[in-house]
Amino acid sequence: MNRTVPRAMTEEIQLYRSTLYSLLRSTAEIKIRTLEGTHTGMNSLMHPGARESIPDTSAFIYSAMRLPNCIMDTRLVILGQNASVFRQNGYPNVEEWQLVTARARRRRCFFNGTDTLACYIASRSDIEDVVPALTAYQIEWNKMHVLFQRWPKEIDLKAIDNDEKYLILLSETLEISIDDLDRLRTIWRGNFIAILRLIQQKDLSFSIRLLGGSLTQYMRATHEWFENIKTTYPEVIDRPVYFVSSNTHSIANILTGFALQHEEELVYFIESSNDPDLQSKWSDIQSGQVRASKENFLYYALKKYQATAQGFDLVNEQSIDEADHGILRIPSEHTFDIEAQVFELRLLDPGQIDQRLANGMDLSFLSKSDAIVLNIDYPLGLAAYNILSTVSIHTDLCGVYSMGKSASLNAARGDVIIPNVCQDEHSHNTYLFDNIFSAVDVAPYLKYGSVLDNQKAICVLGTFLQNAHIMDVFFNESFSDVEMELGNLCSAVYEATRPKRYPVDEIVNLQGAELDFGVLHYVSDTPMSKGKNLGAGTLSYFGMDSTYACSIAIMKRIFKREYRRIERPG
Repeated sequence: MNRTVPRAMTEEIQLYRSTLYSLLRSTAEIKIRTLEGTHTGMNSLMHPGARESIPDTSAFIYSAMRLPNCIMDTRLVILGQNASVFRQNGYPNVEEWQLVTARARRRRCFFNGTDTLACYIASRSDIEDVVPALTAYQIEWNKMHVLFQRWPKEIDLKAIDNDEKYLILLSETLEISIDDLDRLRTIWRGNFIAILRLIQQKDLSFSIRLLGGSLTQYMRATHEWFENIKTTYPEVIDRPVYFVSSNTHSIANILTGFALQHEEELVYFIESSNDPDLQSKWSDIQSGQVRASKENFLYYALKKYQATAQGFDLVNEQSIDEADHGILRIPSEHTFDIEAQVFELRLLDPGQIDQRLANGMDLSFLSKSDAIVLNIDYPLGLAAYNILSTVSIHTDLCGVYSMGKSASLNAARGDVIIPNVCQDEHSHNTYLFDNIFSAVDVAPYLKYGSVLDNQKAICVLGTFLQNAHIMDVFFNESFSDVEMELGNLCSAVYEATRPKRYPVDEIVNLQGAELDFGVLHYVSDTPMSKGKNLGAGTLSYFGMDSTYACSIAIMKRIFKREYRRIERPG
């Protein structure tokens, strides 16, 4: 049928993607500099200052947070699906290289100690994430390198730490605000001066090489990922499975209540710590000056406590406690970095579960359950389709639930969005679905922010592959929820409930599908704010409020479904 739908693709972005994939077909190394022209031509919202001669600090920080720290020493970046792909292409021992990580992106990467970085990728979405980040990082680094040539040679950069006038001079030299320099100091920690010296001394010229980009290889890597789960927990193929895409901490925390059992120890840590921010937040909660949840704050404090010498023993103790209560963590091996967790419902202790989950419900029925929750650390883009498709093939799927970050065109950071329409820019389908969640499921547990249900989402190709024109189109068509996974989950749900592959460029009605399907997004970005992106800040402690509100809503739904399955079969 004829229809008009928003398109997350302008000619500039289409040109960028076409150029990128035509270059990556080469078996030789490709210089990132070749892509700089089409990158700046996209007018990306994540890199609005790409064309300017002065640094775009937010774009630089956003990219830096999504690349390992060794990137400044890297010349060549190699992308491949798993260890065997690297072996077949002349890199037999990448997993013996140094394992390196980025602060704001989960991706298994290895550095050879000199100039080569190898990264495992799960889908095409990883390419469209890594390459623009590398390009933005290189562009902004090299801008600062050029500006640094104006720095007086007789002044050592160490002087910045001792005299504020030299910090002001640095700000004027690099044309970067004092606030942005402070942000760089924060993310570089104790290496601020050393990295400034590197920028002063050299420019960057990255090269990239893709080792095999066929759909078959991505699917093979996904099957290898699932085989690791099956080997570790063979019962996964025999038990009823509730599939959850979220994170690896919030649901485990509320199911064990481990932090709540150690409240006295955590309170002592808070009150005796040298962290005035931690102490003031706890004091405000205790006095009722803020509406934050005590339980959420204790989960937050536990992570901080475990990072100290006196609290380190609780790391092992928590692992033992999780195992005793049927929680099994399964790290991925030899392929992309997505951890899985298995929660055996019958082994959970109703007396220790966060009581917001019970809320008057008798959870003793859980001891009769043979079902498990398969929770994964939420994947990026197309990997969501690959993973859910594989799981649905091999397991008895009872429900699919997703909790993840999104950008919003009409909400504030920390709000929760509940969509029931999704325009998917991978399949070009418009999916209509019955989201089993509504505002009433989340609002009682959300102390800050608002819940917006009955919203329209758009599943985009990548964070950099958006510009102001696209956002205007979305907003005018009332698509306010911008993210990267939902459309791919919808395609997998279609195939799990229909006798054929998902269609392309159609209106697809998933309403009435015989599979419990729920999606919750918490807002972490408001791209219509000029120059503001995830590099401009992070969700504070209070951002946990929406994460735990969503986690509670998901587990309450699973408990209710499981109760009906056990106590009221048929």
